[in-house]
Amino acid sequence: MKIKSADFLTAAISLGACPESDLPEFAVIGRSNVGKSSLINAFTSRKGLANVSRQPGRTQTINFFLINKAWHLVDLPGYGYAKVAKTKRERFGGMISRFLTGRKNLAAVMVLIDSNIPPQQIDLDFTQWLMGEGIPFVLVFTKVDRVSPTKANANIDAFTAAMAEFSDNVPMVFPTSSVSKLGIPDLHRLVSQVLASRNKEPTAVDDENDDED
Repeated sequence: MKIKSADFLTAAISLGACPESDLPEFAVIGRSNVGKSSLINAFTSRKGLANVSRQPGRTQTINFFLINKAWHLVDLPGYGYAKVAKTKRERFGGMISRFLTGRKNLAAVMVLIDSNIPPQQIDLDFTQWLMGEGIPFVLVFTKVDRVSPTKANANIDAFTAAMAEFSDNVPMVFPTSSVSKLGIPDLHRLVSQVLASRNKEPTAVDDENDDED
């Protein structure tokens, strides 16, 4: 898949402000300071599409981007940043969970994990919650260029091993770098495959139409 166009659509401050659309949506979420904005910019090949801030936790809205005029990339607020007030963390958490469980055209979620550090319980808890809700997702490990391949792979293996303690089905894993673009073509292929599979889904047929008098 080639990204031919990527345009900012809107920033929703609540679920009610999210645009109504039948277009497939791919959500991006992760712990604050995981490099989400940088990955979105690398994924779309648009340097300034998502704002990159030195202060974690700046994304406090649900940001929609229209990609190739065919589907939405949705930038969800980061979770787990201590300097965000508790009341805001709770509000974002509720908004995020309701979006993920109630958005009918949500095709998949990209959960970003920092490959530089050992598994964090908040990330494991979030993936376990997604599995419990039956929400399709993949693991996107960021910043693999900042540490040695040995360390990055060790952290990735440790995370998937921790997930295996509560699930028999560990999702697909994508090591990535927003600097070298490592893994970005793989994410493009993933989106293409998901879109293709959705287009091949059979149309529901009312059985009553097949009944003969």
